Amino acid sequence: KALPYTWTQLLGELDIVVPVPKGTRARDLVVTIQKKKLKVALKGKEPIMEGELCKDIKVDESTWNIRMCSLQDNELLLIHLEKSNKEQWWENVLTHHPKIDTTKIEPPNSQLSDLDGETRGMVEKMMFDNQQKQMGKPTSDELKKMEALKKFQAAHPELDFSNAKIT
Repeated sequence: KALPYTWTQLLGELDIVVPVPKGTRARDLVVTIQKKKLKVALKGKEPIMEGELCKDIKVDESTWNIRMCSLQDNELLLIHLEKSNKEQWWENVLTHHPKIDTTKIEPPNSQLSDLDGETRGMVEKMMFDNQQKQMGKPTSDELKKMEALKKFQAAHPELDFSNAKIT
């Protein structure tokens, strides 16, 4: 049986599209968005969808609205859910609905500028280190060690390092 909605997701968010009868307005709907539950119904009717969400969401950052759809003979209820864990793909929207294979998801290419400062720094360091290794040059950690050794040698000219094996 086909689901009464379609959905798409990014790592941090999930969008659900629910067709509703033409002429449906916000006041005609009951949309309940909770941390772990979702309910969508036309007032006085059986729910179109209702149940436990696959994972937790941020209720305050989740929204819904209705859009007219000229291509179909109905309106579209658009529900936007912000995931609490922005690093996990969802297998389904509601736990009792069929699961998708999350290993087949191909995430969009992200930009370094999309990352927070600490993560961006780690990625840039890894990229630099990989380039250095490919060219047979020292990595950033090796460069730091070499710099520390130079400072130590400069601070201790009385020590003879000519026969030292440094790895």
